[in-house]
Amino acid sequence: MNDSKNKLTPEQYDVCFRQGTEPPGTGKYLHHKEAGTYHCVNCGNVLFSSETKFDSDMGWPAFWKAADPKNITLSEDRSFGMIRTKVECANCGAHLGHVFDDGPAEHGGQHFCVNSLSMEFRKK
Repeated sequence: MNDSKNKLTPEQYDVCFRQGTEPPGTGKYLHHKEAGTYHCVNCGNVLFSSETKFDSDMGWPAFWKAADPKNITLSEDRSFGMIRTKVECANCGAHLGHVFDDGPAEHGGQHFCVNSLSMEFRKK
């Protein structure tokens, strides 16, 4: 992670390795509509496709499916007096956000709520 601290901005490092979050409504990918893929800002692992992005009105970029389930890990998060499911990059362990069961029903009902600071976009 020492290399990560030198490579990432302080805000990116806070989100990815200190379990921080960006303020709602501020992320650069919240209203992003270009075709392509979203990758881990730390290691480049493919996380999500623009084809699964949707507007959740929650303040963070939302996806209904990971690009490849093997590229993320899910674990219980009991911080802030809540029980949630944390989403991390399976390759480097960077914190991405959380997944909820309030996503589009026609796509399985998942809602990956992800920090823009944890991702970088690559055009198709």
